Amino acid sequence: MFGLLKNTPVIGKAVTSIQHPCEHIFGFVGTNFLINYPKWSSEVVELEALTKGPVGIGSMVRQVRIDQGNRSESTFKVTVFQAAKRICFEGISNPYRCDYVLQSNDSLSTVTFTFELLSLELYMRPFEKLIRIAIQDGTERTVKNIKQLLEADKIKS
Repeated sequence: MFGLLKNTPVIGKAVTSIQHPCEHIFGFVGTNFLINYPKWSSEVVELEALTKGPVGIGSMVRQVRIDQGNRSESTFKVTVFQAAKRICFEGISNPYRCDYVLQSNDSLSTVTFTFELLSLELYMRPFEKLIRIAIQDGTERTVKNIKQLLEADKIKS
């Protein structure tokens, strides 16, 4: 509105390798997202499906997070759901995108997680460097948590 948003996204990206096939990882991250997401993202204090049925393209979810003491609520939807390959979420109430891409090499799989804050409001621009650092730290923590949970094998996939 009135050019007060910065159109260049702030992006964080992290990659890890996990000793499980992509189907198993996708079961954890995609198919059972509503059960497992709070496990790898402890900042999530509420998670509610807004659509009925299994998670898939068009599924909508509401979340409440507490990040560094700050409470935020957002609604997002699944925009890509490719079994054993990729799941992508896009913010409806806030401009962001979360993308999980899986690639397999025998029993070792690669998980690439990208978080994009698609625009910054004017009052956030002076803090862009700090926001960029926080987003990168968050993406690295996300893949580390997913890897630890899957390799501990104490999850529903």
